[in-house]
Amino acid sequence: MALGQKRNKLVVPEARRAMEQFKAEIAREVGITAPPDGYWGNYSARDCGAVGGHMVKRMIEDYERRLSGGTPTQ
Repeated sequence: MALGQKRNKLVVPEARRAMEQFKAEIAREVGITAPPDGYWGNYSARDCGAVGGHMVKRMIEDYERRLSGGTPTQ
């Protein structure tokens, strides 16, 4: 998929920069160097899936902490 054909839309468009930073942080944690230009098309589906999966896992953990009255991780 080329640039400009991205189908995923953020519910809150103002969060785009924060989500890109979050994605880069998670990529570092799983041992993947985030692309400097933001284009992930040269990475394997396995690597991209690992980053996305860890992002979802972290978001769910944060939400569960907030529900239980705990302190968020970020």
